[in-house]
Amino acid sequence: MKSSPVHPFDLLAVDGLLTEEEREIRRTVRTMGERELRPYVAEWFESGEIPARELARKLGELGVLGMHLEGYGCAGTSAVSYGLACLELEAVDSGLRSLVSVQGSLAMYAMWQHGSEEQKREWLPGMAAGEKIGCFGLTEPDAGSDPGAMRTAAKRDGSDWVLNGTKMWITNGSVADVAVVWARTDDGVRGFVVPTDSPGFSAPEIKRKLSLRASVTSELVLEDVRLPAGAMLPGARGLSGPLGCLNEARFGIVFGSLGAARDCLETAISYARDRTVFGRSLASYQLTQQKLADMALELGKGMLLALHLGRLKDAGELSAEQVSVGKLNNVREAIEIARQCRTVLGANGVTLEYPVMRHANNLESVLTYEGTSEVHTLVVGKALTGEAAFR
Repeated sequence: MKSSPVHPFDLLAVDGLLTEEEREIRRTVRTMGERELRPYVAEWFESGEIPARELARKLGELGVLGMHLEGYGCAGTSAVSYGLACLELEAVDSGLRSLVSVQGSLAMYAMWQHGSEEQKREWLPGMAAGEKIGCFGLTEPDAGSDPGAMRTAAKRDGSDWVLNGTKMWITNGSVADVAVVWARTDDGVRGFVVPTDSPGFSAPEIKRKLSLRASVTSELVLEDVRLPAGAMLPGARGLSGPLGCLNEARFGIVFGSLGAARDCLETAISYARDRTVFGRSLASYQLTQQKLADMALELGKGMLLALHLGRLKDAGELSAEQVSVGKLNNVREAIEIARQCRTVLGANGVTLEYPVMRHANNLESVLTYEGTSEVHTLVVGKALTGEAAFR
């Protein structure tokens, strides 16, 4: 007997947990994504190129750049609303959500939280509007999961700072107008606001990627980059500064990864209902239904976890280890959903005619950046045992 299908999120009545404002923000971002991003994203992925500046302006007009920050042209929305926007953007492509995350939760947040009033006024309004693009330089070729091993250094020269070093895997790097760069100083790790037209600064783009192809990824090379004293972020000292920014970005991933998973599952369900195998729809077979049911269960659980963490963040009660729980679980389950959905689509699943393999490839990067699954496992392990297993 056939009946009307239920959307995976409807199984757990997720919409009833959202406010009307949150649902409206979600609808607005989804509509823009479907109309102005999805029709082109497969082509961007295939070519490995995106119209970054045009996209930044569109996303600025939409109001999602730094949307969870207050003032300076930012919307000041709730954390849950920001999470839902990340979910809808990543339902189109992880690279597009990465552009928004790096702009708002890393570069803008670093200035908003740790910057001087002059730095905020100079950069944040233009970045919120998408007229200026930012990037965040922490990871280095030999310092990924261990940022304390960074080699980039800033030395005093009179009242100026002189920066030397290399950063790696930097989203938005070669299209950015400003970079927030973290460097060793005699006073510990400090952050610097670096205009990308500064002499000695270059950002060669990283090519030949098999993941996040609809995203700009670059090196940052700093060769005797001279900055005035006012370029340093006054409110950040030590690794707590950049790590706090990373927690902001990780929170967006907790929601965003579910967007990729949802798009894969919606695609697989639609495909299974339409595909005829041995005279029956693929969706009518028990093995297919077991896959779909298991994936819907994990997707729903991930969404409930994301919403709970979002409510904690809005209440000012979200801890770093809780963010690690969210990132660890939701990305791990999202990539498994993408892989299982590919099996439902069979050979069609490996083409760009469907989004599933593109999402799966992207999630391989999401699994690694903003803290690998191994690192988040150890964060959770430390919280449970009180023992640090990093070294």
